[in-house]
Amino acid sequence: MADAETLDALFATIEDRKERLPEGSYTASLFTHEKGENAVLEKIGEETTETILAAKDDDTEELTAEAADLVYHLLVLFAQKDLDVSDLRAELRDRF
Repeated sequence: MADAETLDALFATIEDRKERLPEGSYTASLFTHEKGENAVLEKIGEETTETILAAKDDDTEELTAEAADLVYHLLVLFAQKDLDVSDLRAELRDRF
């Protein structure tokens, strides 16, 4: 899979989990959590803090892993809000 397709494939998987809600899926559990949207928002806060700490500690391996977790949870939030990766791309393109 080309790098450019990875984000789209991840988002498609998130959307699929949102629609099908397969048992045992962490992603599906975020859409059905008793806290609702707050569960994802709390994860975004947690992953943001961990990303910052990894950067502060100059731990590039941990920084990369935490940044990936942060992006994943942001994409889950996008799916919750009925946004798409194309919305993010458009916003970034407008800023460039």
